[in-house]
Amino acid sequence: MQSDIESLRGVMRKHERILVISGAGISTNSGIGDYRDQKGDWKRVQPVKHQAFMASHEWRQRYWGRSQLGYPSFLQAQPNEGHQALAQLEAQGNVFALITQNVDRLHQKAGQQTVIDLHGRLDQVICTACGQLEARDDIQLWLEAHNPSLQAEAFVPAPDGDADLEVEFSQIQVPGCSLCDGILKPHVVFFGDSVPKPVVEQAYSWVAQADAVLVVGTSLMVYSSYRFVRRANERSIPIVAINNGVTRADELFAMKVSGDCSELLRQLV
Repeated sequence: MQSDIESLRGVMRKHERILVISGAGISTNSGIGDYRDQKGDWKRVQPVKHQAFMASHEWRQRYWGRSQLGYPSFLQAQPNEGHQALAQLEAQGNVFALITQNVDRLHQKAGQQTVIDLHGRLDQVICTACGQLEARDDIQLWLEAHNPSLQAEAFVPAPDGDADLEVEFSQIQVPGCSLCDGILKPHVVFFGDSVPKPVVEQAYSWVAQADAVLVVGTSLMVYSSYRFVRRANERSIPIVAINNGVTRADELFAMKVSGDCSELLRQLV
Protein backbone atom coordinates (compact mmCIF):
# COMPACT_ATOMS: atom_id res chain seq x y z
CA MET A 1 0.00 0.00 0.00
CA GLN A 2 2.78 2.44 0.87
CA SER A 3 4.39 1.82 -2.52
CA ASP A 4 1.05 2.65 -4.16
CA ILE A 5 0.91 5.93 -2.28
CA GLU A 6 4.47 6.75 -3.30
CA SER A 7 3.59 6.03 -6.92
CA LEU A 8 0.53 8.26 -6.65
CA ARG A 9 2.63 11.03 -5.10
CA GLY A 10 5.03 10.68 -8.01
CA VAL A 11 2.23 11.12 -10.53
CA MET A 12 0.88 14.18 -8.74
CA ARG A 13 4.28 15.84 -8.37
CA LYS A 14 4.58 15.88 -12.16
CA HIS A 15 1.45 17.97 -12.62
CA GLU A 16 0.58 21.50 -11.54
CA ARG A 17 -3.15 21.68 -12.37
CA ILE A 18 -4.91 18.68 -10.87
CA LEU A 19 -8.69 18.45 -11.10
CA VAL A 20 -10.42 16.29 -8.46
CA ILE A 21 -13.71 14.46 -9.05
CA SER A 22 -15.22 13.16 -5.81
CA GLY A 23 -18.18 11.03 -4.83
CA ALA A 24 -20.02 9.51 -1.90
CA GLY A 25 -17.05 7.39 -0.81
CA ILE A 26 -15.23 10.39 0.58
CA SER A 27 -18.08 11.21 2.97
CA THR A 28 -18.66 7.76 4.48
CA ASN A 29 -16.21 8.49 7.31
CA SER A 30 -18.34 11.54 8.13
CA GLY A 31 -21.31 9.25 8.79
CA ILE A 32 -23.03 9.72 5.41
CA GLY A 33 -23.77 6.47 3.61
CA ASP A 34 -22.86 5.70 0.02
CA TYR A 35 -24.99 4.24 -2.75
CA ARG A 36 -23.05 1.28 -4.14
CA ASP A 37 -21.00 -1.68 -2.97
CA GLN A 38 -17.49 -2.60 -4.06
CA LYS A 39 -18.88 -4.26 -7.19
CA GLY A 40 -20.68 -1.08 -8.19
CA ASP A 41 -24.14 -2.50 -7.43
CA TRP A 42 -26.86 -0.70 -5.48
CA LYS A 43 -26.62 -1.18 -1.71
CA ARG A 44 -30.11 0.23 -1.05
CA VAL A 45 -33.37 1.06 -2.76
CA GLN A 46 -32.77 3.67 -5.44
CA PRO A 47 -33.63 7.23 -4.39
CA VAL A 48 -36.80 8.93 -5.57
CA LYS A 49 -36.86 9.76 -9.27
CA HIS A 50 -37.45 13.35 -10.40
CA GLN A 51 -40.49 12.44 -12.48
CA ALA A 52 -42.15 10.59 -9.59
CA PHE A 53 -41.50 13.43 -7.16
CA MET A 54 -43.01 16.02 -9.50
CA ALA A 55 -46.01 13.92 -10.58
CA SER A 56 -47.13 12.36 -7.31
CA HIS A 57 -48.20 13.98 -4.04
CA GLU A 58 -47.75 10.58 -2.38
CA TRP A 59 -44.11 10.45 -3.47
CA ARG A 60 -43.59 13.96 -2.11
CA GLN A 61 -45.12 12.85 1.19
CA ARG A 62 -42.73 9.91 1.27
CA TYR A 63 -39.71 12.06 0.44
CA TRP A 64 -40.43 14.84 2.94
CA GLY A 65 -41.37 12.38 5.68
CA ARG A 66 -38.13 10.46 5.29
CA SER A 67 -36.22 13.72 4.96
CA GLN A 68 -37.77 15.15 8.14
CA LEU A 69 -36.32 12.19 10.01
CA GLY A 70 -32.97 11.91 8.24
CA TYR A 71 -31.94 15.52 7.70
CA PRO A 72 -30.87 16.32 11.30
CA SER A 73 -28.20 13.58 11.29
CA PHE A 74 -27.11 14.63 7.80
CA LEU A 75 -26.76 18.21 9.08
CA GLN A 76 -24.49 17.08 11.93
CA ALA A 77 -21.92 15.53 9.57
CA GLN A 78 -18.49 17.17 9.67
CA PRO A 79 -15.56 17.04 7.21
CA ASN A 80 -13.20 14.12 7.71
CA GLU A 81 -9.50 13.72 6.99
CA GLY A 82 -10.20 13.14 3.30
CA HIS A 83 -12.01 16.45 2.85
CA GLN A 84 -9.31 18.22 4.85
CA ALA A 85 -6.52 16.62 2.81
CA LEU A 86 -8.04 17.79 -0.47
CA ALA A 87 -8.48 21.31 0.91
CA GLN A 88 -4.82 21.23 1.93
CA LEU A 89 -3.77 20.09 -1.55
CA GLU A 90 -5.70 23.04 -2.97
CA ALA A 91 -4.08 25.45 -0.52
CA GLN A 92 -0.65 24.08 -1.46
CA GLY A 93 -1.38 24.67 -5.15
CA ASN A 94 -1.53 20.99 -6.17
CA VAL A 95 -5.29 20.95 -6.81
CA PHE A 96 -6.85 23.84 -8.75
CA ALA A 97 -10.52 22.76 -8.74
CA LEU A 98 -12.89 20.05 -7.53
CA ILE A 99 -16.09 18.60 -8.99
CA THR A 100 -18.17 16.72 -6.42
CA GLN A 101 -21.21 14.54 -6.90
CA ASN A 102 -22.02 14.99 -3.20
CA VAL A 103 -24.72 17.34 -1.95
CA ASP A 104 -23.37 17.59 1.61
CA ARG A 105 -21.12 20.67 1.18
CA LEU A 106 -18.44 19.01 3.33
CA HIS A 107 -15.70 20.01 0.89
CA GLN A 108 -16.61 23.65 1.43
CA LYS A 109 -16.82 23.17 5.19
CA ALA A 110 -13.27 21.78 5.07
CA GLY A 111 -12.07 24.94 3.33
CA GLN A 112 -12.13 23.92 -0.34
CA GLN A 113 -12.52 27.10 -2.37
CA THR A 114 -13.09 26.15 -6.00
CA VAL A 115 -15.90 23.59 -6.10
CA ILE A 116 -18.72 22.58 -8.42
CA ASP A 117 -21.63 20.88 -6.65
CA LEU A 118 -22.51 18.80 -9.69
CA HIS A 119 -25.72 17.42 -8.20
CA GLY A 120 -26.69 20.52 -6.22
CA ARG A 121 -26.78 21.17 -2.49
CA LEU A 122 -29.10 19.75 0.14
CA ASP A 123 -28.93 22.82 2.40
CA GLN A 124 -31.25 24.65 0.00
CA VAL A 125 -34.79 24.06 -1.25
CA ILE A 126 -36.06 25.45 -4.56
CA CYS A 127 -39.57 26.22 -5.79
CA THR A 128 -40.09 24.44 -9.09
CA ALA A 129 -42.61 27.10 -10.13
CA CYS A 130 -41.01 30.47 -9.34
CA GLY A 131 -37.40 29.53 -8.56
CA GLN A 132 -37.42 30.94 -5.02
CA LEU A 133 -34.67 29.47 -2.83
CA GLU A 134 -35.27 28.71 0.83
CA ALA A 135 -32.98 27.40 3.54
CA ARG A 136 -33.46 23.69 4.22
CA ASP A 137 -33.12 24.46 7.94
CA ASP A 138 -36.28 26.60 7.74
CA ILE A 139 -38.14 23.81 5.96
CA GLN A 140 -37.07 21.41 8.73
CA LEU A 141 -38.70 23.65 11.32
CA TRP A 142 -41.89 23.73 9.22
CA LEU A 143 -41.90 19.95 8.82
CA GLU A 144 -41.43 19.29 12.52
CA ALA A 145 -44.15 21.80 13.42
CA HIS A 146 -46.66 20.29 10.97
CA ASN A 147 -45.76 16.62 11.47
CA PRO A 148 -45.07 16.35 15.22
CA SER A 149 -46.19 12.72 15.41
CA LEU A 150 -43.64 11.50 12.85
CA GLN A 151 -40.92 9.69 14.77
CA ALA A 152 -38.76 6.63 14.32
CA GLU A 153 -36.72 4.89 16.97
CA ALA A 154 -34.04 3.65 14.58
CA PHE A 155 -33.16 4.08 10.93
CA VAL A 156 -30.15 4.16 8.66
CA PRO A 157 -29.27 7.67 7.39
CA ALA A 158 -29.28 7.62 3.59
CA PRO A 159 -26.68 9.39 1.43
CA ASP A 160 -29.25 11.85 0.06
CA GLY A 161 -30.15 13.13 3.52
CA ASP A 162 -33.26 11.11 4.20
CA ALA A 163 -34.00 8.07 6.33
CA ASP A 164 -33.79 4.53 5.03
CA LEU A 165 -37.09 3.23 6.36
CA GLU A 166 -40.67 2.61 5.32
CA VAL A 167 -43.47 3.81 7.58
CA GLU A 168 -46.93 5.25 6.97
CA PHE A 169 -46.51 8.60 5.21
CA SER A 170 -50.08 9.20 4.01
CA GLN A 171 -50.76 11.84 6.69
CA ILE A 172 -47.54 13.81 6.14
CA GLN A 173 -47.97 17.53 5.52
CA VAL A 174 -45.87 18.68 2.56
CA PRO A 175 -44.33 22.18 2.46
CA GLY A 176 -45.14 24.58 -0.37
CA CYS A 177 -43.42 27.72 -1.64
CA SER A 178 -43.90 30.67 0.70
CA LEU A 179 -44.33 32.99 -2.31
CA CYS A 180 -46.48 31.08 -4.81
CA ASP A 181 -47.37 27.80 -3.07
CA GLY A 182 -45.55 25.92 -5.85
CA ILE A 183 -43.92 22.52 -5.43
CA LEU A 184 -40.78 22.65 -3.31
CA LYS A 185 -37.95 20.22 -3.90
CA PRO A 186 -34.45 19.99 -2.47
CA HIS A 187 -32.02 22.00 -4.61
CA VAL A 188 -30.42 18.81 -5.87
CA VAL A 189 -30.47 16.82 -9.10
CA PHE A 190 -32.71 13.83 -8.51
CA PHE A 191 -32.16 10.63 -10.46
CA GLY A 192 -33.87 11.04 -13.82
CA ASP A 193 -33.23 14.79 -13.91
CA SER A 194 -30.39 16.57 -15.73
CA VAL A 195 -27.48 18.63 -14.42
CA PRO A 196 -28.03 22.27 -15.52
CA LYS A 197 -26.18 23.04 -18.75
CA PRO A 198 -24.10 25.95 -17.31
CA VAL A 199 -22.80 23.61 -14.58
CA VAL A 200 -21.82 20.98 -17.15
CA GLU A 201 -20.09 23.58 -19.32
CA GLN A 202 -18.11 24.91 -16.34
CA ALA A 203 -17.02 21.38 -15.45
CA TYR A 204 -15.91 20.69 -19.02
CA SER A 205 -13.90 23.91 -18.99
CA TRP A 206 -12.08 22.73 -15.86
CA VAL A 207 -11.27 19.44 -17.56
CA ALA A 208 -9.77 21.44 -20.44
CA GLN A 209 -7.60 23.40 -17.99
CA ALA A 210 -6.37 20.31 -16.10
CA ASP A 211 -3.10 18.51 -16.69
CA ALA A 212 -4.19 15.54 -14.51
CA VAL A 213 -7.40 14.24 -12.92
CA LEU A 214 -7.72 12.60 -9.50
CA VAL A 215 -10.90 10.53 -8.98
CA VAL A 216 -11.81 9.97 -5.31
CA GLY A 217 -14.53 7.85 -3.76
CA THR A 218 -16.81 7.27 -6.71
CA SER A 219 -17.73 4.33 -8.90
CA LEU A 220 -18.58 6.78 -11.71
CA MET A 221 -21.59 4.62 -12.53
CA VAL A 222 -23.73 7.67 -13.31
CA TYR A 223 -23.00 9.40 -16.61
CA SER A 224 -23.15 12.89 -15.08
CA SER A 225 -19.65 12.42 -13.64
CA TYR A 226 -18.29 9.68 -15.89
CA ARG A 227 -18.42 12.01 -18.92
CA PHE A 228 -15.74 14.27 -17.44
CA VAL A 229 -13.37 11.35 -16.92
CA ARG A 230 -14.06 10.22 -20.46
CA ARG A 231 -13.38 13.75 -21.77
CA ALA A 232 -10.07 13.82 -19.88
CA ASN A 233 -9.13 10.51 -21.47
CA GLU A 234 -10.03 11.83 -24.92
CA ARG A 235 -7.66 14.75 -24.30
CA SER A 236 -4.90 12.35 -23.15
CA ILE A 237 -4.98 13.82 -19.65
CA PRO A 238 -3.66 11.25 -17.13
CA ILE A 239 -6.30 10.01 -14.67
CA VAL A 240 -5.54 8.43 -11.29
CA ALA A 241 -8.02 7.14 -8.75
CA ILE A 242 -8.53 6.37 -5.08
CA ASN A 243 -11.58 4.18 -4.57
CA ASN A 244 -12.69 1.18 -2.57
CA GLY A 245 -14.08 -1.04 -5.34
CA VAL A 246 -14.63 -1.18 -9.07
CA THR A 247 -15.49 1.86 -11.17
CA ARG A 248 -16.97 2.40 -14.59
CA ALA A 249 -13.69 3.93 -15.76
CA ASP A 250 -11.14 1.41 -14.44
CA GLU A 251 -9.67 0.87 -17.91
CA LEU A 252 -9.06 4.63 -18.30
CA PHE A 253 -6.92 5.07 -15.18
CA ALA A 254 -3.16 5.44 -15.34
CA MET A 255 -3.20 4.00 -11.82
CA LYS A 256 -5.71 3.21 -9.08
CA VAL A 257 -5.21 2.78 -5.34
CA SER A 258 -7.88 0.77 -3.51
CA GLY A 259 -8.76 1.48 0.11
CA ASP A 260 -10.25 3.97 2.54
CA CYS A 261 -10.35 7.42 0.91
CA SER A 262 -9.74 9.42 4.07
CA GLU A 263 -6.72 7.40 5.16
CA LEU A 264 -5.18 7.27 1.68
CA LEU A 265 -5.63 11.01 1.12
CA ARG A 266 -4.08 11.74 4.51
CA GLN A 267 -1.06 9.64 3.54
CA LEU A 268 -0.91 11.32 0.14
CA VAL A 269 -0.66 14.77 1.71
